[in-house]
Amino acid sequence: MRHKCGLSLFALMVALALPAVADEGMWPYNNIPSAYLKKTYGWAPDKAWLDHVRLASVRFNSGGSGSFVSETGLVLTNHHVGANCIQKISTPEHDYIKSGYLAKTAAEEVKCPDLELNVLEGIEDVTAQVNAGVKAGMTEAQILEAQKADEARLEKDCNEKTGLRCNTITLYAGGEYDLYKYKKYTDVRLVAAPEFGIAFFGGDPDNFTYPRWDIDFAIFRIYENDKPVHPAHYLRWNSAGPRENELVLVSGNPGSTSRLDTQAQLELERDLRYPLLVEVLARRAKLLHEFSDKSAENARMANRQLFGVENSLKADRGKGQALQDPKVMAKKAAEEK
Repeated sequence: MRHKCGLSLFALMVALALPAVADEGMWPYNNIPSAYLKKTYGWAPDKAWLDHVRLASVRFNSGGSGSFVSETGLVLTNHHVGANCIQKISTPEHDYIKSGYLAKTAAEEVKCPDLELNVLEGIEDVTAQVNAGVKAGMTEAQILEAQKADEARLEKDCNEKTGLRCNTITLYAGGEYDLYKYKKYTDVRLVAAPEFGIAFFGGDPDNFTYPRWDIDFAIFRIYENDKPVHPAHYLRWNSAGPRENELVLVSGNPGSTSRLDTQAQLELERDLRYPLLVEVLARRAKLLHEFSDKSAENARMANRQLFGVENSLKADRGKGQALQDPKVMAKKAAEEK
């Protein structure tokens, strides 16, 4: 069963690489289809396994996922996830996006100016509390207002009681509301990152188009009270890598699935949303290129934003083109019947 997931969710995605078939799904940690996994693959994660992976996973508040990879608080992520910090600690004299960065000692680990990392420590179903203020005869606007008021109260009470970052997550188009409780870290320091040329080798032409042959990573370290944290849960390196046809699970902070979107939603996206998005992003990319062409310093300042715009532009163009395919819409129409 595929679920709609919010941007602030940690989820599991499962893929089985077989010659003719592929099975995939995305689930929040408190709704794993264990019986299905056990029947299909002969294995399902137990609570201890799920807790370990969840607590070893890290959310970047700037957007993206990472994981603890050492007992001394090292966090591994993609270069483009870490690029926001790398850009901000760069100067006209030292462009670390271009040259890369390596801290040879702890003293050289550079603090990111405004980066926050989150670890999901707990999930609580608060559907009943969010809907407590909903009364018969309310308009849609009144229902939304009542729910938002209860969500704000729940988040405030949770934060005051636990000291954690508490976010109310809407699931299944309002069928369920969960309270996500995050441990937040605000002292995050860059340890290592390769130069952009190898982290994004192939450039935009390869992005979403061909297999990526690059070294796409960045390493940070989390500190508390000016000392590295020592997480109880972290992921260990496996030099062997996955075997052929092996079940693969990925823990992270995803965007959203769209498998349950209706035909009407897809038609709206095809006819209105994606054409508008592509127009706006294409204009923004053109302006950023013109700004960058004026000087090397302009190019350095615009690099991070231009990367994000072109990344989104290629993705949204591809989605829009897919929705123009009659076979895609016919498949959705058949599913709805």
